Amino acid sequence: MEVPPDLPALPPPVELAAYRIAAEAMTNAVRHAMASRCTVSLRAGDAPDVLELRVDDDGVGVGSPARHGFGLASMRRRSEELNGTFELLDQAGAGTHLVVRLPLAVR
Repeated sequence: MEVPPDLPALPPPVELAAYRIAAEAMTNAVRHAMASRCTVSLRAGDAPDVLELRVDDDGVGVGSPARHGFGLASMRRRSEELNGTFELLDQAGAGTHLVVRLPLAVR
């Protein structure tokens, strides 16, 4: 887990979404990707008032679209519900890299 000491306080909806997305991504890394290492990082994004959540693992990757199941859909939905973005970078055999950006100004 990598979190800078100056990370601003997160609004409760953003905190909950980031927690649930990170938990699902780590579950997928263990259950499906056979990863031996998983890194979760939080930081203030390049744009002001944005939280960037990254989850990187060293597993086998997501694979074919048929393997894109409920977990990936729920992570994408959670980020989009807050007007955030969800990006999945799958490198077959070289791990899965998830980047989620969530606005800190949530209504």
